[in-house]
Amino acid sequence: MQVLGRFEMRSGEFRPLWIVRKTGGTYGLRRGGLHDEVSATVLTPPWRIRESILNTSIADRRRFLQAGAASLATTALASAPGLARAARTPPLKALAIDGFTTFDPRPILALTEQLFPGRGAELSSLWRTRQFEYSWLRTLMGRYADFWQVTEEALVFATQQLKLELRPAQRDQLMQAFLSLKAWPDVRAAFVALREAGIRLAFLSNFTDRMLDAASHSAGLADLLDPHLSTDRVRVFKPHPRAYQMGVDAFGLPREQIGFAAFGGWDAAGAKAFGYPTFWVNRTQQATEQLGSMADAQGSNFEALLLWALGS
Repeated sequence: MQVLGRFEMRSGEFRPLWIVRKTGGTYGLRRGGLHDEVSATVLTPPWRIRESILNTSIADRRRFLQAGAASLATTALASAPGLARAARTPPLKALAIDGFTTFDPRPILALTEQLFPGRGAELSSLWRTRQFEYSWLRTLMGRYADFWQVTEEALVFATQQLKLELRPAQRDQLMQAFLSLKAWPDVRAAFVALREAGIRLAFLSNFTDRMLDAASHSAGLADLLDPHLSTDRVRVFKPHPRAYQMGVDAFGLPREQIGFAAFGGWDAAGAKAFGYPTFWVNRTQQATEQLGSMADAQGSNFEALLLWALGS
């Protein structure tokens, strides 16, 4: 059992000391300084506290979230699974999120293999690579087309390059799969905790509004988000600075108070170069891009992102 953080919180006439401990994959909370010491086992992350167990008011819990997050993140950063480098300041008031950090693409990969047995992995890799390359090339050429079109054109190229026959029904199946994506299992709890801590959330993504709307509802996240910031608004794709500027304009905050959660290393580099405090959700354990800027921190999951975002 490891102590991850201690938080003092004024509550009535006493100042209880909350000690957050972790054993395996679960967290416990212990209230020190009282004879009737209370302990509880809760789901990760630790600030998802059950009020009935801890017997705290809403106001107390909010104070705990705001005052205690810094100590927790600072103490836990070194031991949190998948988290590298330190927390940042000033405190974040908003978080702009790339769609691929949130939506799990594995059903699309499985469908690709189902439609093209034995070639699915190869096709998926080439399709994904061309998807982003086409977005960058179109931005450089000044020939913007939305991400739905770019994705479809990349699919057509990839099948032609691999000499695979792509029938219209197969193309429609693969494209429609982007509208029914689910979230990674660690996402919703992190989104709820961030919102309860007063941090606004919005996708800042190459996805079209239609793609973001459909996937957000499919994943059960629509109620937690500010309006989407699709690159369709500015007609350039990330990592162009105009794409990142959407967050500043929409949130009405200085960039130093807006965190950015990137899925791709190139996106992390672009966001950091723009001036956002940046976290790289490196789910696939990719090497760091050599682009002259890098994320402030990285981790393999949203629990690590949450620790970082609440870390000031």
